[in-house]
Amino acid sequence: MFEAVAEAADSHPHHEQQEKPEHHAAGSAKSSDGQQPSPSLDLKRTASNVLSKVASRMTTRSIVNPPPPPDGGLKAWTQVAMGWLVICTTWGWINSYGAFQSYYNLTLDESASTISWIGSVQNFLTFFCGAFSGRLLDAGLFVPALLVGAFLQVLGIFMMSLSTKYWQLMITQGIMTGIGGGLFFTPAMGLMGTYFSSKRALAIGIATSGNSAGGMIYPVIVQQLLPKIGFAWTARVLGFFNLACLCLVFAFMRPRLPPRKSGPLVDFSAFKEPVYSLYVAGLFFGIWPIYYTFYYLSSYGSSTLSLPFSTSLTLTIIINGVGAPARIIPPFFADRHGQLNTLVPILASLTLISFTWLAVHTTPGLYTFTVFYGIGSAAFQCLLPSTVASITPEMNQFGTRLGMAFGSLSFAALTGPSLGGALQGVMGGRWVGAQCWAAGSMAVCCGFVAAARWRKVGFARVKA
Repeated sequence: MFEAVAEAADSHPHHEQQEKPEHHAAGSAKSSDGQQPSPSLDLKRTASNVLSKVASRMTTRSIVNPPPPPDGGLKAWTQVAMGWLVICTTWGWINSYGAFQSYYNLTLDESASTISWIGSVQNFLTFFCGAFSGRLLDAGLFVPALLVGAFLQVLGIFMMSLSTKYWQLMITQGIMTGIGGGLFFTPAMGLMGTYFSSKRALAIGIATSGNSAGGMIYPVIVQQLLPKIGFAWTARVLGFFNLACLCLVFAFMRPRLPPRKSGPLVDFSAFKEPVYSLYVAGLFFGIWPIYYTFYYLSSYGSSTLSLPFSTSLTLTIIINGVGAPARIIPPFFADRHGQLNTLVPILASLTLISFTWLAVHTTPGLYTFTVFYGIGSAAFQCLLPSTVASITPEMNQFGTRLGMAFGSLSFAALTGPSLGGALQGVMGGRWVGAQCWAAGSMAVCCGFVAAARWRKVGFARVKA
């Protein structure tokens, strides 16, 4: 354009009219060379660059044609380490509720069954929110889900430190931390799965060992600090611990796949697949009694065997801690022989262990049961996400299907502890009815998962 203006000026007879476009062209050239940039233009460019960087960090829209899963390497195993922190701060926190259950039984003027609703609601919301938050990973919105969920969970723990009544604890510890954890737990599990193929079960199994670690860390903090600094500051210490862990997760956890272009929040067509439906039904009956056992085992020790509070709290630490090896070893076999092939014998063993609770009448017997139940339940739970992945045809649907499975399990987690407590109340405080229900439910779980394996490959001795 400037060349056309200059030619027109050269052909014009008047010198004044010739200088004007030359001066304009020179000024324009300086501007285009950047010698005299406009402040407003620079500001717009800076804002645009910042917004583009923020957008690329908050979503995965900038990812195009990603390579196959690395199945190892520094970045992939970093995601596993961050997943370990996620599970530690969500399910480690939830599984340690037995420590709070024992304390609340002594300090709140409510029945044990009523108090257990705090843990049940927390568990339910973490599972249920996963039914929807899993889709956020598929939509490329992992980082916003992590930010909102972490903020809500940590805020709930700090507000819990100010709570002195049952309804306040229900809102802070039950509802706020439950929703917060549910927003980022399922997307984090799905994200880890996208970095692995042949080693997926091992990677997720290692990450789920954070469950056992958290199940020891939180009760130990409560056990050591509660008598010394009181409930309020003990809760604040737990809040600062979660805050530090989740800051690391935000700094290092990165999604790998671009967003899925379309798809509903819930893929109801998955329930038309017999293998998926049978598997999820089995998980329901497995989760139903597990959290009842985790929450009430300390109370069983104190009420039936007259164990002191600190000693009964040790049972919560043990049942979580002994599961750490069991969350790593079974995935080795699952990667080689198949998820369902590994899961069925684990569930059969856990069913037998559950029935042995009926024969526990001494302190050594209770400790023995606690160790074996902790190992069996950990081996079962560590394979839940990777088994969903193994029966999911497309990995960009993994987050949604995992969330759907967790959403279904949320109702088992909500009703299981309170149902067991209600059975105790109906039987005048005796435990035998709740123990039989817990063992029988686990047997049903084993049957459904075995049926899912049969529906997938029949009786053939092949990887499944």
